[in-house]
Amino acid sequence: MLIADLAGVDASPALLATRNALDANAPEDYRELAALLAHRWRESPPRRVGLGGGQGAGKSTLAALIESACSQVELRSCVLSLDDFYLTREARLTLADRVHPTLATRGPPGTHDISALRTAMTALLEAEEVETPIFDKGIDDRSGTRTFRGPFDLVIVEGWCIGAAPSEESDLESPINSLERERDADGVGRRYVNDQLRRNYVPWTDELDYLAFLKVPSLDAVRAWRLEQERERSSDQRMSAAEVTQFVEHYERISLAMLRDVPLHAQAVIELDSAHRVSGLSFR
Repeated sequence: MLIADLAGVDASPALLATRNALDANAPEDYRELAALLAHRWRESPPRRVGLGGGQGAGKSTLAALIESACSQVELRSCVLSLDDFYLTREARLTLADRVHPTLATRGPPGTHDISALRTAMTALLEAEEVETPIFDKGIDDRSGTRTFRGPFDLVIVEGWCIGAAPSEESDLESPINSLERERDADGVGRRYVNDQLRRNYVPWTDELDYLAFLKVPSLDAVRAWRLEQERERSSDQRMSAAEVTQFVEHYERISLAMLRDVPLHAQAVIELDSAHRVSGLSFR
C-alpha cells in the first residue's frame, strides 16, 4: 500500500480489508488513507476532527471515505461540511452592504455561521437529533436541511480554511492580487476577514482534537481543480475560467498562509501533487 509505505507502517490484513470495503470508484490512495486514519483512531478516537485544504483538493471525497472506514472499525462518525454553514445569500448581501462588498462572495472567513457549527458539533457528540443546513452552490444559497441522529464517536468537519490563523496587521497593508488592488485597496475587507478568523474561527479550531491538512501543490492547481468541479455543474450554474480565477482570488491570501503555516501544527499533513495524487504523508 502506497499510503502505508509513506506512513512507515505495515499494511496489515485488517487495514487491507478496510480499504477494500470502501467505495471502489474512489481514488485508491484516498481509500488507503481513510483506512489508515480509521485504524489509527480505533482505540482512542478524536472526538472533533477537522479536515482542511484548498478548493478541489478532495476534502469531501476523503471525509466520506473516512466516515465509511470508521464504520468498518466500529466507530460511529458523521461528516459536516463547513460550506453548508455559509450565511444565506441575503445575509451575505447585508454584510456586503454593511461592511464591504467583497463579503457578498461566499467563502472567506466571516461568511459562515461558526456559532451554529460549534453548536451542531457538540450536540452530535451527545444523544441528540440535530438539523443542519444544506447549501447549494449552484444557486449560491441554502436549499434545505438534513437531520443527524447522535450520539457519534467522532464528528468530522471538512472545509477549506480549517486551521487558518489570522495574519499580522503589517501583512495586510499591501494588496496581493487584482481583487485586493481593485476592490479592497483600503484593506477594509481583508481586515474584517482577518478579525473574523481571530474572533470566531480560531477559537473553534482550537477545540478540535485532530486536524488533517490536504496540502495542495500550488494555487494554479487549485484553479485547475476548481474549474474541473465547475464542469460538473449544469451550464446555467457553472463559472467560466475567468470567473474561477477571480473567485479563487478571494481565497488566495489565506490559502498561501495556510500552505506555509498549517503543516507546522496539523496532526496529519497529506501532500498532493499536480495530478491529484498523494505524494507525501506525515503525522505529528
